[in-house]
Amino acid sequence: MSIISANSSAAQAIVGEPEVVEDALIAEQSSAWAQLKDAAIAIREFQIKDGSIPDAAHHATARDLVAAITGAIRSLAPAFPHDAEYLAASIVDFDRWVSEDFGVPDFLDSLVAFQPQQHRVDGIRHLVVFPMYTQNGSSDRLVEALIVETIWPEFIAALEAGDYGNKLFVSLRLVDFTPGYDTNSAVLFPETVAMREIPTFTWGAIFQDREAARYRRVTRAAAEITNLDLPERAAAMLDDQQVAEKTFVMWDIIHDRTHMRGDLPFDPFMIKQRMPFFLYSLEEMRCDMTAFRESVKIERALAARIAAGEELTATEQEMHDYAHLVQYAVIFDRIFRFSITGTRTRNYDAVGGQLLFAWLHQRGVLHWTDTALAFDWENVPDAVVALGDAIDDLYWHSIDRPKVAHWLAAYELVRGTLTPHPASQWARGLSDEILAGAPKGYTDAVMDDEFPLSMFFETLDKKMKPVIESTVGIRGTDD
Repeated sequence: MSIISANSSAAQAIVGEPEVVEDALIAEQSSAWAQLKDAAIAIREFQIKDGSIPDAAHHATARDLVAAITGAIRSLAPAFPHDAEYLAASIVDFDRWVSEDFGVPDFLDSLVAFQPQQHRVDGIRHLVVFPMYTQNGSSDRLVEALIVETIWPEFIAALEAGDYGNKLFVSLRLVDFTPGYDTNSAVLFPETVAMREIPTFTWGAIFQDREAARYRRVTRAAAEITNLDLPERAAAMLDDQQVAEKTFVMWDIIHDRTHMRGDLPFDPFMIKQRMPFFLYSLEEMRCDMTAFRESVKIERALAARIAAGEELTATEQEMHDYAHLVQYAVIFDRIFRFSITGTRTRNYDAVGGQLLFAWLHQRGVLHWTDTALAFDWENVPDAVVALGDAIDDLYWHSIDRPKVAHWLAAYELVRGTLTPHPASQWARGLSDEILAGAPKGYTDAVMDDEFPLSMFFETLDKKMKPVIESTVGIRGTDD
């Protein structure tokens, strides 16, 4: 059977009148959701990279599939009354796509109407349908459909209402999804949606359930492989998905807001700049080290009140407890997962993890002896904070430096801890021709694997690779 006839049959099978769904908690079990998901998956077969369907031979089937999608959205809409404006706009955008013969899709209007940051209530759900690419998933703008649930415990609401305000941050849990999210993707970003122009973005979402589930599986395996004796509270987090999720929400809300604060010599997300990839490493580490530092600050301040005999509120006690867990999460996720996940081609997250490991080892608070990994936990916090201070100092000085001089200074910071590739042009010293030329020459001179894995990580990578690969598409209910 040809793909056209196969999908025509699929379209006929799923077009119908599914029951109206009024309870978001059972939406993923409904025939309406099944119809929406099946139609979204089927129409992807006809889309090309930009999301359009250029082959007119597919248009009749595509019209039936869009009718199935919009019919399912209508049936599901009563279960998501807070998204009513968005879901109505989504139907209009799908219908316009059909009327324009499936050109490059434009879902700007429905994207602008979707405002999940206005409904940060623990447990509230959203139906999300867009032609979009998925970070660390698919680079093609295909139709994706998701049901997601907000994670917003009281202590996070209190943090956000206090010193850690971040009106754009949305924390989510994956309930069900189409294939673009059966991947490593753990974010929902508005800039991934197919649209005619770029609006002012008002939200960004992270799937903390996926991050937490990944962390639990990887850290548990890495601890066994490295013979690491985990602290009691760190071990307990590996056995409790909800605790791990809340830990990652606290980490990420502080990390995310840091991109927009501090001494920034360039666009905080560096979206429009082409620069050496270790600069991205330092920006991500700056945000993670800030999350770590602030967690230490919160924990110590509340611990001092406890020591003084003061009784904390339930919310303050949660802040105290989760601030401690964030510190474990930053260290173990950065070292055990980031360092060895992905290829060695300009992998800035890997360099960040390698940098943290080597920094702690060289300061005597991390030990690899007799094939066992150990930490001097009493002194670890100050050592991690010192790395954050070094990066902050680099940023502060860079305000007075030309861009490429900042790049050179950043390289020196990294190479002061990590050993560059023996063939590195940067390590030997860039030629006068490159130094006097355009910044592009500096970037081109960086090797794809400028800072190769150490012997420790080479060995760990071989043993951990099956575990890391097993986390593709993971969700919080998988462990």
